[in-house]
Amino acid sequence: MVTAHPDDVDFGMAGTVAHWTAAGTSVTYCVCTSGEAGAPEDAPRERVRRLRAAEQRRAAARVGVDDVRFLNHEDGRVSADLALRRQITRVIRSVRPEIVATHSPEINWSRIALAHPDHRAVGEATLAAVYPDARNPFAHPELLDREGLHPWTVRQLWITEAAERVNHAVDVTERIADKLAALSEHASQGADSAESSEAMREHLRGNALRHGLAKGRMAEVFQVVDTE
Repeated sequence: MVTAHPDDVDFGMAGTVAHWTAAGTSVTYCVCTSGEAGAPEDAPRERVRRLRAAEQRRAAARVGVDDVRFLNHEDGRVSADLALRRQITRVIRSVRPEIVATHSPEINWSRIALAHPDHRAVGEATLAAVYPDARNPFAHPELLDREGLHPWTVRQLWITEAAERVNHAVDVTERIADKLAALSEHASQGADSAESSEAMREHLRGNALRHGLAKGRMAEVFQVVDTE
């Protein structure tokens, strides 16, 4: 899972992650910033960086993930440049995943808050890392020549915040407690309140209904792209 900020994976994908890890699938988080531009506003930024990284590690543990990697880009100033593409490619070649999940690189006009520039930049860089960089031995040749990281082909790209391009729903009803537990670890962002938990349940119920699941079920939704 390649995300821009701590908590992005938990808002968008933690139920799916919990579903996968419960089935024995290994999951890695690659977080491109440490969220130092977020709350609390009255704290030194370095303290916020440490706080939010710690929150993300605890949240990951709640859904069975112990491999959390931070790329330490500046929160609010992420660019989909070659440096970021190289870093994400390095993680892909190291982990060798079948699936990579990330943000949509497009603007979500129906929910503009999901179209944070960092999200779109990370989505764009991750798409380039999945195709063509990670599979191409001549992309970032130093990764092969100096680090011994051989090319790797990712089988599928799962994109969150995809708006009208969504084509896949994951029923997370049985994993909602895990998802909310992960979100509760992001206390600095106000994600642990009863109000926010009920809003999340309602959002996931709406996802489920729009994608043909029974009333009362909850779903996380993605645009799934075959990349082989």
